[in-house]
Amino acid sequence: MKAAVVDLDTGDLASERIRIPTPRPATPEAMAAVAAELVSRHGWTDALGVGFPGIVRHGVVHSAANLDASWVGIDADRVFTDACGVDVAMVNDADAAGLAEMRWGAGHDLAGVIVVLTFGTGIGSGLFVDGILVPNTELGHLELDGRDAESHAAASVRAREGIGWDLWAPRVERYLRHVEMLFSPDLFIVGGGASKAADQWLPMISIDTPIVPAAMANSAGIAGAALVARHAHL
Repeated sequence: MKAAVVDLDTGDLASERIRIPTPRPATPEAMAAVAAELVSRHGWTDALGVGFPGIVRHGVVHSAANLDASWVGIDADRVFTDACGVDVAMVNDADAAGLAEMRWGAGHDLAGVIVVLTFGTGIGSGLFVDGILVPNTELGHLELDGRDAESHAAASVRAREGIGWDLWAPRVERYLRHVEMLFSPDLFIVGGGASKAADQWLPMISIDTPIVPAAMANSAGIAGAALVARHAHL
């Protein structure tokens, strides 16, 4: 779990990014306690945005594929607000990263249908139509070839199986072609951990839709969450 203060004029991090290992098990109470510790270390007293790896509707969690199942049905806004002592706005983490890319990064001022994908532990997605977010798409959980797409094409799978970029890239291309068929996007923006080595695999991807690496790297999720917090508490 990571946190930083964000300059909302530029999207830049305005403080050190502090990181604390995600607790195991990753229950609401345990993660809220870590969030409170991050808030305390920053001396933060304003509204807080939190990116969460799952479906979040009006602050309530509806899925948690890579976390503890006890999250489902939890009013996460309330749990984190109570723990941190500040107003909290929860948002899907890939949606947060996408919002940052559309505001300050590779999608700035672009219209049309844009899909932001994050390749990390799983595959996160943010879908935008003329700059407007369609929330909670969770396209990493599309069924592809009889299985969850991210179980074959996430960056963590490449690391776990010990395969090179040349073997992983075709998996990503297969996945991108599937998303391309479903949404006919004008642009793919790819972020997450794998985007730091985009030059190692993007040249091997051949699809009809233009594809570019994310511009904001690891700050995208934090910056986008901060943006959500500001809009939620104006």
